[in-house]
Amino acid sequence: MATFLRLTFFACLGAFLTSCVTSPETAQKLPASAGGSLAKVQKVRTTAYTHTERGGPRNAIGRRLSGNGVRSAASDWSRFPLGTRFRLIGTNEEYIIDDYGGALIGTNTIDLYKTSRAAMRKWGVRHVDIQILQWGSEAESLKVLRPRHRVRIVRQMIDGLQSKSVAARTRGAQAGGSL
Repeated sequence: MATFLRLTFFACLGAFLTSCVTSPETAQKLPASAGGSLAKVQKVRTTAYTHTERGGPRNAIGRRLSGNGVRSAASDWSRFPLGTRFRLIGTNEEYIIDDYGGALIGTNTIDLYKTSRAAMRKWGVRHVDIQILQWGSEAESLKVLRPRHRVRIVRQMIDGLQSKSVAARTRGAQAGGSL
């Protein structure tokens, strides 16, 4: 009887601890690697690309794509601006947004740089949780994009960034006026 009670106790304790770990409150915020502050976690669709594709071995800011340490990634800069650093929850790999791609515009998709076609194909398309470690700069994004405004996809990102700025200024003015 005592063995049965101990097994029941440990089974209940295990179920309780598991429910605590996977609660929605815990899943939404995780500690960031720097400074112990909380960082936002969100689910995104990811794809992969490599340097042998159309864009070549350089990112949108003219540097070589990085496959070591903090790796390169591409996004719609009006959603994830240039310089946004994030970590894949499942693999602990860190990426920085330093590139963009036409197929990403208007989507919640991040394209992860892989060092080979085999690694790119192996990744495929995955829906993953990412932890935002640092948001990039909308101003820096615009600085890079504005000289390229003749390209349709670039204009779409510029429009998205500018409408976010207008909305933020409007919210700020409304908040300031109501004090």
